[in-house]
Amino acid sequence: MLGKKTVPKLEAMHIYKIGDLARSDKTGIMKKFGKHGLMMWEYANGIDNSEIVCIREKPKSIGNSITLPYDIREKDKLEEIVLALTEQVAYRLRKQEMLANVVNVQLRTKDFKDVSHQRRLDTSVSNTKEIYNSARKLLEELFVQGMAIRLVGVTVSDLIEKGKKQISLFDNENNDKQDSLDSIIDKLKEKYGYDAVTRAGKLNAGDVVHIRK
Repeated sequence: MLGKKTVPKLEAMHIYKIGDLARSDKTGIMKKFGKHGLMMWEYANGIDNSEIVCIREKPKSIGNSITLPYDIREKDKLEEIVLALTEQVAYRLRKQEMLANVVNVQLRTKDFKDVSHQRRLDTSVSNTKEIYNSARKLLEELFVQGMAIRLVGVTVSDLIEKGKKQISLFDNENNDKQDSLDSIIDKLKEKYGYDAVTRAGKLNAGDVVHIRK
């Protein structure tokens, strides 16, 4: 920070250490060294007026899980819970302006045995329907008739920023329509409250699932 010419000038002022510079007269230092003198004096006194830049890292995955108040053995009820969780996960995904490539579903039995499967999507998406379709298929793979389920979780991962999506052969008009529908629903939720708009498939899950936002 200090040049070869600066050090002798400071020593001539009996300033040999940072502590000496910190205790020196600010005005005198500025007269001697100008703006550079002010910078040296502030540095010695631990003063930094640089703007603080906060860089938030994008999440690598987004998920929600719910511990159920009682065991559930009916597949149709589990599907409703998966839809409710998927809707929250997809909503958060869109708020981050990101797209998912992998969907994961987790189940925990009443005996605390965890099972999970994941599936890679054909294309990067953030719409609720595509994520739910994959989550429902994963549920079908995991659930065995008679299982007593105490926890359900849905997670999306391998996320990319929305603007970095590559064109895929699997992109179609239906995805565009679903994106538009989700956008409308998101705006209604933001205006009237998250629970103001629900999808038909989750209307009966309200007594079981309460998702924290």
